[in-house]
Amino acid sequence: MPQIKVAGRPIGGGAPVFIIAEAGTAHNGSLQKAFELIDAAREAGADCVKFQYVIADEIVHPKAGAFPLLGKTVDIYRRFRSLEQPFEFYEELEAYCRRTDILFLCSPFGPQSARRLLSLNPAAVKIASPELNHYPMLACFRGSGVPLFVSTGVSTPADIRDALKFIDSPAVLLHCVTRYPMPPEEAGLAAMAQLARRFRRVTGFSDHSEDPLLVPMTASACGAAVIEKHLTLARGGNGLDDPFALEPKQLTQMVKALRRLDPLSRDERLCAVRAEFGAKRIRQIQGSRKKKLTPEEKAIYRTTNRSLLAVSDILPGEALCEKNCALLRSEHNLRPGLPPKQYAAAMKKKAAVPIPNGSGILMNMLKKR
Repeated sequence: MPQIKVAGRPIGGGAPVFIIAEAGTAHNGSLQKAFELIDAAREAGADCVKFQYVIADEIVHPKAGAFPLLGKTVDIYRRFRSLEQPFEFYEELEAYCRRTDILFLCSPFGPQSARRLLSLNPAAVKIASPELNHYPMLACFRGSGVPLFVSTGVSTPADIRDALKFIDSPAVLLHCVTRYPMPPEEAGLAAMAQLARRFRRVTGFSDHSEDPLLVPMTASACGAAVIEKHLTLARGGNGLDDPFALEPKQLTQMVKALRRLDPLSRDERLCAVRAEFGAKRIRQIQGSRKKKLTPEEKAIYRTTNRSLLAVSDILPGEALCEKNCALLRSEHNLRPGLPPKQYAAAMKKKAAVPIPNGSGILMNMLKKR
């Protein structure tokens, strides 16, 4: 069985399940709330607490617009702008984690946030699903030796293969489903075995369901070496993920349940979860052994994943560069452009036609320099 070490802690290979409390941006910019989230994760018994290093211009275009999100209509760019914090904020979080003896983890969303995170000498870094093929960002980690937790939602096996080959670094694959909240029957936990076998990596599950026990315990029974679950101080808060995140008492409940399963064999864990939740329910959650996009993920595959967009008006004859285009999530209101694997080729070209700000950039709009 494969195994990886993060800050000297073994993950996989029969080690106890590694539990990540995903605090994300539930602090809403308050350093005190962020400290409370760290304390809650540690007191619950999680191995790690994870945050998100948000720089809006690395994620979406200002013209991405508004769309329904968790029951609210949200202007996504403005929302991300409201979540931005200075680098010193993350320095404080990392230092507080060190002082209180819990592992600090964070997700970057572009090269700038990635480089800043690396300057903190992190024990590991998390790559979120839409950034799986953000090659300019992934390039920051090549040769760094920093282990990566890589989420694989809204991605195909070919996407995963190409990303792992490009990264060429220690990595844990986290199977997940890009839906918030995720219905338990869509978890497809049996696919973890395919990921482990095909890519020879430690595998786990990043869970977006609401129940603190059902999916996490079943994931453990299906062989997850890592389980990630969202954490909030209160589900009624204003955080993006608060409506389906666990409150501290629920996280404690989950950790205790998972620790009870740790000493058991795979067969014993399956028997335990079938006895608690019913064999039929567990079969639904296990799903297919094949890693594939859900219908909801197919619908958002091109818009949630990165593509090349103009970030200013580009005139005919103007060369593409980092100042006039970027790999962004186009979301619902902008047309996607070229996928990240064609970024390097596109950057060697110039505009053949006027390309308005916010447009997805395609090869038929470009010509040789």
